[in-house]
Amino acid sequence: MQNPIDTLNTVIRNRRSIFPRQFTGETIPRALLLQLLENANWAPTHRHTEPWRFHVIQGEARERLGQFLAEAYRANTPESEFSAAKYEKTLRQPMQASAVIAIGMQRDLQERVPEWEEIAAVACAVQNLWLSATALGLAGYWSTPKAMLGTPAFLATAPGERCLGLFYLGTWIPEAAPGKRSPIDEKVRWIGSNCTR
Repeated sequence: MQNPIDTLNTVIRNRRSIFPRQFTGETIPRALLLQLLENANWAPTHRHTEPWRFHVIQGEARERLGQFLAEAYRANTPESEFSAAKYEKTLRQPMQASAVIAIGMQRDLQERVPEWEEIAAVACAVQNLWLSATALGLAGYWSTPKAMLGTPAFLATAPGERCLGLFYLGTWIPEAAPGKRSPIDEKVRWIGSNCTR
């Protein structure tokens, strides 16, 4: 039996951004989606504000999302910079996913903690979701299209809630995807007399 830290190390170091074009198109069962969201719900949160909110977009709603994003791209792109290929990619991308999860942050209405802590808590929730997806052999991709940031017309956000992007979730045929990280020694300073090499 593998040691839990070895399992965790493997999952963390094998998490990757898998683009929707690499998804197979298979449907992810609702029970698995709920499992991912439940794990996201256990992220750390200062003062238990639990600021994460998830809008799960499936079925024909994905097509509406694609149309919303594509038309926002058209409306906000100068004609000289407009790309028909990018428009088409934006239009079809949500349909390549089994589910698209709009990542929301519900600001604590009493503002008991700084906003950056709420954003960090949401990012931790997304990491929990992503690692859980990786452990289940699923693919994920976090995207932040301008049209979805803030309070997009596509979502019915609550007062104080804002969207921080979209998480595309799907099935894929795993392939070797070596990670790229510079050595940790380049990013750490040891402070104190008990720190030895």
